[in-house]
Amino acid sequence: MKIVIKIGTSTLTDKNGLLNEKYISDLAQNIAGLQKNKHEVLLVSSGAISAGLGRLNIKKRPETLREKQALAAVGQPIVMDAYEKAFKKYGKTVAQILLTRDDFDNRVKYINARNTLSELVSKDIIPVINENDTIAVEEINFGDNDTLGALVAVAVKADKLIIFTDVDGLYDGHPSKGGKIISQVEKITSEIENFATSKSASGRGTGGMKTKVLAAKIAAASGVETVITNGSKLELLKVIVGGKNAGTCFKAKGACLEAKKSWIAFGKKSKGNIFVDKKAEEALVKKGKSLLAIGIVKTSGNFNRGNTVEILNDKGCAFARGLTNYSSAQIQKIKGKKTAEIKKLIDQTEDEVIHRDNLAIL
Repeated sequence: MKIVIKIGTSTLTDKNGLLNEKYISDLAQNIAGLQKNKHEVLLVSSGAISAGLGRLNIKKRPETLREKQALAAVGQPIVMDAYEKAFKKYGKTVAQILLTRDDFDNRVKYINARNTLSELVSKDIIPVINENDTIAVEEINFGDNDTLGALVAVAVKADKLIIFTDVDGLYDGHPSKGGKIISQVEKITSEIENFATSKSASGRGTGGMKTKVLAAKIAAASGVETVITNGSKLELLKVIVGGKNAGTCFKAKGACLEAKKSWIAFGKKSKGNIFVDKKAEEALVKKGKSLLAIGIVKTSGNFNRGNTVEILNDKGCAFARGLTNYSSAQIQKIKGKKTAEIKKLIDQTEDEVIHRDNLAIL
């Protein structure tokens, strides 16, 4: 089984915000045990900024990007040193992989990253993956490692994504007010999404439960099962890998996206929106057709030919993503027009605004 384990800052650090070396050592022991049983493991780890805070004896987490980047530059080697020492005790080798959103947006970089990760895993080396915080800017960052974990799981075609956090899973209400843990989710509905908050329970991480549920949604669409569970209980790793419930399990979709469409749906960043009418939505979702100009109502954002765009229905809900053959300026001229009319308006000759081969239904 191929497993991606995502560990957040709140799990990796102690109550003072410093790296918990005892925990990292115990984690290494558990992962070494999984590898002994022929499982392949990739680790997505936060903690660089917190490690930087600890080394520089700074008490408050900064708010500006440049301060966070500086702290990450200080802290990332500390995190990797901790992993190196912990895994070495069990005869294991780790490899540092730092990624940005652009590495997933660009198809060539995406394939290269996927190949490197696969090669490391095939050699029984544990990739320790983090966002490249020191160079990532707002336009190309993930914002949280939950999303990064999901994208890595999709890229390497993992069987499971395990997200460690500081609570036991997703609750249907606040635990202090009688909320109960949801043990299994077959489909991520708006009701399930509403149970998740964007606030980190510890205050040391980013995104809270909201980004974890979004990560599960990304993974599920590509055939990857996700489990959100309490990272302090490392014994649960064996339970989860054994197929038993421990936390909240988000089931993978039966009909999952193929590799290219998964990349279009989640790897690439959307540059704009195309709004379509009911007939166009039905043609795309139920009949597997390409998107034609006649079904387009309007666009938003400025995008170019070849960019990824989101497709929204008449209620404003996004239901698909695709690579557009036309720019937003061109679509403004041809929206609502028949194919024969388009050729009189612009020089471009593609019949489809988005071909079905470059279209992913979400």
